[in-house]
Amino acid sequence: MNSGDSSRDDQADTDLSPDSTGPSPLESAKSKQSATPTKNSKGLKILVVDDDFEIIESVRYALEGAGYDVVVARDGNQGLALAERENPDLMVLDMMMPKRSGFLVLEKLRRLRDEPLPVIMITGNEGSRHKAYAELLGVSDYIRKPFAMDRLVDAVGKLLDA
Repeated sequence: MNSGDSSRDDQADTDLSPDSTGPSPLESAKSKQSATPTKNSKGLKILVVDDDFEIIESVRYALEGAGYDVVVARDGNQGLALAERENPDLMVLDMMMPKRSGFLVLEKLRRLRDEPLPVIMITGNEGSRHKAYAELLGVSDYIRKPFAMDRLVDAVGKLLDA
């Protein structure tokens, strides 16, 4: 983590970069799993779309620990196919992926679905233009990597309890 990033409220205490000397994302997620599942989380399905195995497994572990059913896609095309087939209650979507970016997934989802799917976009990109475009496309929340799993689980809970 850069020392100049301390003012950002969406950053984790744990660095998820591969050269980090701290705990791995999965270890961090396991330590956060103590969150008690809410009554409303049972049976709600979340689609996680990311090409990074460690992020996928960490997010899956944290969300399943909070009582959600999790479906995983490893690229944008697979994410779109699963969104149509599985009809998730919420999507956690990476911005930069092979085959189809998170933006292209969002654009296509907005054309295909009558009711908008709540989407939390996660990204390592610092650009404010990217955040503005994601918001224009209707993302419900935008979380920069690295992030604390608590931050993501809380965002999911707020969106699905609304």
